[in-house]
Amino acid sequence: MSVGFLGIQFGFALQNGNASRILQTFGADVEHLSLFWLAAPLTGMIVQPIIGHFSDRTWNRLGRRKPYFLFGALAAALALILLPNAGVITALLPPILIGAGMLMIMDASINVAMEPFRALVADNLPDAQRSTGFSVQTFLIGIGAVAGSWLPYLLAEYGHIAKTAAPGAVPDNVRYSFYIGAAVLAGAILWTIFTTREYSPEEHARFNPEEPERNTAKGLTVILKDFANMPLAMRQLGLVQFFSWFALFSMWVFTTPAIAQHVYQVLPGDTSSVKFADAGNQVSFLFGIYNGVSAVYALCLPTLVRLTSRKTTHALSLALGGISLIWIYFIHTPGWLICPMIGIGLAWGSILSMPYAMLSSVLPVQKMGVYMGIFNFFITFPQIVNGLLGGLIVKYIFAGQAIYALTMAGVCMLCGAIAVLSVKDGERSLLKIKSTRTDAARAL
Repeated sequence: MSVGFLGIQFGFALQNGNASRILQTFGADVEHLSLFWLAAPLTGMIVQPIIGHFSDRTWNRLGRRKPYFLFGALAAALALILLPNAGVITALLPPILIGAGMLMIMDASINVAMEPFRALVADNLPDAQRSTGFSVQTFLIGIGAVAGSWLPYLLAEYGHIAKTAAPGAVPDNVRYSFYIGAAVLAGAILWTIFTTREYSPEEHARFNPEEPERNTAKGLTVILKDFANMPLAMRQLGLVQFFSWFALFSMWVFTTPAIAQHVYQVLPGDTSSVKFADAGNQVSFLFGIYNGVSAVYALCLPTLVRLTSRKTTHALSLALGGISLIWIYFIHTPGWLICPMIGIGLAWGSILSMPYAMLSSVLPVQKMGVYMGIFNFFITFPQIVNGLLGGLIVKYIFAGQAIYALTMAGVCMLCGAIAVLSVKDGERSLLKIKSTRTDAARAL
């Protein structure tokens, strides 16, 4: 069911690890990178609630959620092919604008494919299995992200494919990685489409007899009404998500220039040297480490939840991630950078599963898709804030030193760990309901 998410994350990891590098190659300054990265949260904020709303109401021969997987995957694969070649398509616009446009198309397409996957897990699994379901999904996400993150490094170091190029051109190891990513993304989505069965409307109604008849009101009106009526726990999780994703956005945007400046001593504006290429490949490798840790950690999450709770597990994970991000400031040798990636991987694994497990417990089943889409607002909004302010902070407060953006990210993640403790999780009420049902069954 979640193999398609492996492919999505393969492409997403290539973007996260290499987009800043590609944009700098096309001429972007470090303080402007966050503005280009605004494409991702802006498109996600618009696309995901709409896709979630309509996927709740889609029932055709292909399925309920699967039509959106297919369209999003094909468009994202095309964008993966075009992004590293933006410098070739320069007849009308500068390469930097074409690259930013391809980044926006890729983000919109990935969002179309990604959002229904969360709802698909919630559709097909009872609440008691959702922590495990989202953990398995996170495991597959981790596998895809490791492969996508490591691919440029492996092609350069072991495939002997060029890791440097002329000024203004993307190295071959990065370009070929994006081509492979396009094929993996499309293939994985097609695997899920052809092998996964969704419940028919009749079966869905039988499993959810309490679900009222679907509302036929206009889409935007319903989305706005649902947004205003979101559950309290969802609002509380919104604050946690703000701190978490503000931190993640800083990490994705500024890790390459931060490592290049702070560890490899690359001078500003030097994007064609071997040192800059080594820094970029090292960041791809490090991103693979934290994604690999998250994949393994995802399998441990259900056990940790049983021993503690979803809130405690998520709070501890975020705290370790925050400490690890701050730790990067004190490292000046590339080999030691692997250590903080372990803590970041623990936080990432929890971020991909625990909020959704907590959220799905308090959502009405007939609104699962639209609320999963609306919940994306709490992911995109902090990224938009960071995109608008992050570059200014680096330029005017941090004097162009991107390493301090990672320290700021660590502090934000620690704030998220504190905020999650106040979330009113539906886990206890669910346990109480199960206990009541068990007692009633015994009495009968």
